[in-house]
Amino acid sequence: FRIMAGKVKWVTDIEKSVLINNFEKRGWIQVAENEDWNFYWMSVQTIRNVFSVETGYRLSDDQIVNHFPNHYELTRKDLMVKNIKRYRKELEKEGSPLAEKDENGKYIYLDFVPVTFMLPADYNLFVEEFRKNPSSTWIMKPCGKAQGKGIFLINKLSQIKKWSRDSKTSSFVSQSSKEAYVISLYINNPLLIGGKKFDLRLYVLVSTYRPLRCYMYKLGFCRFCTVKYTPSTSELDNMFVHLTNVAIQKHGDDYNHIHGGKWTVSNLRLYLESTRGKEVTNKLFDEIHWIIVQSLKAVAPVMNNDKHCFECYGYDIIIDDKLKPWLIEVNASPSLTSSTANDRILKYNLINDTLNIAVPNGEIPDCKWNKSPPKEVLGNYEVLYDEEMAQSDGTDRDLRGRPGQSPGVKGSRARDSGKPVLTTWK
Repeated sequence: FRIMAGKVKWVTDIEKSVLINNFEKRGWIQVAENEDWNFYWMSVQTIRNVFSVETGYRLSDDQIVNHFPNHYELTRKDLMVKNIKRYRKELEKEGSPLAEKDENGKYIYLDFVPVTFMLPADYNLFVEEFRKNPSSTWIMKPCGKAQGKGIFLINKLSQIKKWSRDSKTSSFVSQSSKEAYVISLYINNPLLIGGKKFDLRLYVLVSTYRPLRCYMYKLGFCRFCTVKYTPSTSELDNMFVHLTNVAIQKHGDDYNHIHGGKWTVSNLRLYLESTRGKEVTNKLFDEIHWIIVQSLKAVAPVMNNDKHCFECYGYDIIIDDKLKPWLIEVNASPSLTSSTANDRILKYNLINDTLNIAVPNGEIPDCKWNKSPPKEVLGNYEVLYDEEMAQSDGTDRDLRGRPGQSPGVKGSRARDSGKPVLTTWK
């Protein structure tokens, strides 16, 4: 539900019964009938109104909202990339070993976002990069849209000439009222299972950015394409081959409405452990956790860390055939609709566990609590990163815990030292 001019209105993509059950458990349902909620589940549009200086809203201590005011610093595709690039540059200036590069100038530990440019601003830079490798494939996405809308693939500059106002000066103007796009190097070697491309949808809860405290939900899932993958340029327009979004795949002829083209993360782990080995699988998931924490650290300095806020993000991760994970995007409002029976169970538990952390013990919300709930209320969440705890363990904790990084040896890899290291970076 969302607040509209002081009224409560249900949002269609959240099952009403799920929220009612949650609120009944906490004894809030009577409060709800009076349209005087202590807990607001808001849309991303509403949150801007609540924190806008023009509206004059002032939240009381017993009011908590499920977005940070400027969450878009992480969840808008262009701003996410911009903040990660800034974060890497700052670490370089500080001389941090985390920003170390290899002999080819690539980041060793922070290379987890595909090469990306903003259009129209970076059009000339993109053309320069494209001409270095003219056989490459790129994917274009509108910055402010979701569910696969407006996405397409290109492998020739001529395919985006219709967005170009003047090919001589290469000044770029997008088609629809200068709508901003990002264009990223397409990962054309994805890990395939059954010949099909898939990505991971993982849920991450942030209770505070300063200090950063985040939780990983253990019940994520894989989303599979319905058509077998091919890198053939003749199939660039076939979104059933390339885009894993359920909003797109559910319209395919081969879509299965029973399992929804989804695997649980635990099934993926079992598959990888049996085909690639347990050690390699553990390393992969440690690197995924590393990516998530670093992306949150990248936006923490610019995030408006309001004490009334928490947020559950939907992370989209793609794994390539070398078992390297890539961060594709972060969603501010991951879908809470259920396309299958398993989906319904997962998302019911997700909402329930999120509320248990946001409002421990089902009590009246209090934005002043220390936001460090006891372990028994975490449910399927686990603490992914606690900045206060990390700082108390020493300033070099991040590097010492990095997958493949040998403790106490700056810039050297564990495999070079020959010493075994723990796979769990935390």
